[in-house]
Amino acid sequence: MSNPGYHNEENPYFFREPRIGDSRHIHNLIGNSRPLDLNSLYCYLLLADHFRKTCIVAERDGNILGFISAYLHPLKENTLFVWQVAVDETVRKQGVGSRMLEELLKRPELKFVSNLETTVNPSNRSSQSLFESFAKRLGVSCNMSILFSEDLFGDADHEAEILFRIGPFDNR
Repeated sequence: MSNPGYHNEENPYFFREPRIGDSRHIHNLIGNSRPLDLNSLYCYLLLADHFRKTCIVAERDGNILGFISAYLHPLKENTLFVWQVAVDETVRKQGVGSRMLEELLKRPELKFVSNLETTVNPSNRSSQSLFESFAKRLGVSCNMSILFSEDLFGDADHEAEILFRIGPFDNR
């Protein structure tokens, strides 16, 4: 079982695997977290069910205030790919995103992970800052390259997706 966190004045959050019943709250959180792309409620149901071991919620006073969706990269050994990080606007800039990443990597079933990848749009400075500072805290490099250029999105008004590769790090 993953570390559920603890509750006190210093850490008022419980960090845990998402439950299927959380999916509507997660969907709403993502919908209110621009510039994140909102996926269907069905997608968040699947994440909470099939990918709960690699996803995490931050809960306080019974409210979901943070969510990370992630999965083990099927083509890259020891790599966790972080798909979305959402933090409720009322608690942004309080380290909730970083704490979720830390708590996720503490899970026994993810101890073999030595690299973290994610994509970030060029205009999303808060996500860039989150992952750059996370790499710095781990004492490892954060290499960036274009994974999906904007032309791949066709007529959709979508920025490029910049791949951030953090690692390798010792997660044992």
